[in-house]
Amino acid sequence: MRRFLPYVLLLLCCCGCFRNAQYYVVSGQAQGGTYSVKFSCDSLPAEQVKASCDSILLAVDTTFSIYNSSSLTSRLNRGDISLDGALENPLFRDLYNRSILIKEETASAVDITAGALFQKFGFGSPEASGGGICLNFNAVAQGYSCDLIASWLKSRGCTSMLVDVGGEIYCCGMNPSASSWTIGIDAPKDGNNTPGAILQGRFRVPAQGRGVVTSGNYRKFYYRDGKKISHTIDPRTGESVSHSLLSATIVLDSDDFPAMKADAYATYCMVVGLDSARDFVLSRPGMEACLVYAADTLMASWTSPGLALE
Repeated sequence: MRRFLPYVLLLLCCCGCFRNAQYYVVSGQAQGGTYSVKFSCDSLPAEQVKASCDSILLAVDTTFSIYNSSSLTSRLNRGDISLDGALENPLFRDLYNRSILIKEETASAVDITAGALFQKFGFGSPEASGGGICLNFNAVAQGYSCDLIASWLKSRGCTSMLVDVGGEIYCCGMNPSASSWTIGIDAPKDGNNTPGAILQGRFRVPAQGRGVVTSGNYRKFYYRDGKKISHTIDPRTGESVSHSLLSATIVLDSDDFPAMKADAYATYCMVVGLDSARDFVLSRPGMEACLVYAADTLMASWTSPGLALE
């Protein structure tokens, strides 16, 4: 399942499976991109962690991907299975129910049931929906994947980790240098398609654990009649958004699926624009953010009081 909303750069990242000062890294392909998990836990062989990560990510793909024609969501969207039938799947039921709560919380600004709108603008499933409902989990599925992997690692006694699925991140504990994890934010310039090539800034994540997700409109868009059409769609208006906010990075402290929620809240910020996004962040305990926006011909950024860019 490919997502284009998050563009957070994972620093200190490397590929393959290896051991370095009691830290391990496993990585691979997932959801149209890549994943990387760095962790410290001597009781967990890297091969076991990789196998479990691959299994979790495969389950997410076969349940929620709109690009996998045999996934449960694709079958539901085609009308091959009813919503009641899909809800019999525990993984589908869990994320569906969480997503409906997000829809209610955001007054439908983040709405998994608005899949037909993404198809309308060419950002949805490659095949048209034939059912009575069209779901799109792209605003939550990769963050949800991070949380599932992190939860599995924690259940095995792991307390230091950085889980990155396509740019969506969950991290806690210490990095191999015995300091807090450092995350970089890509500058949201059109054409900046290489993570880490141009950074807006970087920050350190508290050891207690955070979900970290960036949403932006600078890598997936096209022009129609001279107008930029971004992949961020406002379900309330049925239109592609057009405002000054270029990217929103959400850093969320939560014991309950923080990466999934940060994923959804970053999308929310991109839907509602700079002023409403800033008010939203300031009203939420445990949430920090960096909002990058266009100021005339330049880029400027706003950061919440608890987030310091380096």
